[in-house]
Amino acid sequence: MYSAEERELYFISLVNKLKMSVAIEGIIQLGSGVTGYKDKYSDIDLMVSSAVAVESAKESVIQALEDLGSFFVKEVTLQKGIYLLIAFLENGLELNVSVLATNDLNVKSPLWKIVFDRSGQVERKMMDEHRQFIEKTVKYKIDDDITFKFLYFRKKCNIEIKRNNKIYALQMLEEMRKLTLLVQAFNEEKKLHQFKAYETLDSNFINKFLGTYPKNTTKAAVIESADEIKELFFFILKESSFKPNDKKYQLLMDE
Repeated sequence: MYSAEERELYFISLVNKLKMSVAIEGIIQLGSGVTGYKDKYSDIDLMVSSAVAVESAKESVIQALEDLGSFFVKEVTLQKGIYLLIAFLENGLELNVSVLATNDLNVKSPLWKIVFDRSGQVERKMMDEHRQFIEKTVKYKIDDDITFKFLYFRKKCNIEIKRNNKIYALQMLEEMRKLTLLVQAFNEEKKLHQFKAYETLDSNFINKFLGTYPKNTTKAAVIESADEIKELFFFILKESSFKPNDKKYQLLMDE
């Protein structure tokens, strides 16, 4: 396990290595590290931009991560021209670096800080994105069909219980839970982008949510759990901007 001091040294070293690449125009720190890492388990999150050569910038990031001693680097293509590099050091420190064109830079959370800007273009782009983010009446959106998705998973859960396929039924139950957490996070105006600080949600909701887990894996227990999470989902849905059309979903509602 790494210490806070070691993490900071790796952060500084990585930034300095990235600055040396002419393909890299800007480096932006993301996540809790901007205001102070949450705890000793927090990782390093960066967004790296390139003015003209995203592929070259990506290779520079990979090389820098390897130079730090990363024993594993996983490359993920998020979309055309936008990459995520996930790396781990032997001490367990995780580093997540997204690589994209400067013109594609975006703001999905208030937690960001520019740590390197070669030409000033990065600051101009990020500040413009930030203004648009702040001015949004609704900063985060949820799929308008979230009610359909929830009821669809509920229907599948019930069918698989009748088939005695309890493993698949439990999987559908977890999908219902994910949507319930999403609505609650939205209601509390949490930063939905990469939101996982569930312990910060309303304590009453947390207690109700945890109380919906099945006590065992019998059919009766799974059905009871599905009923409880459905009740909680529609209770918090009333507090949101997503109002289900009862007639539209009546067939699923009857499940």
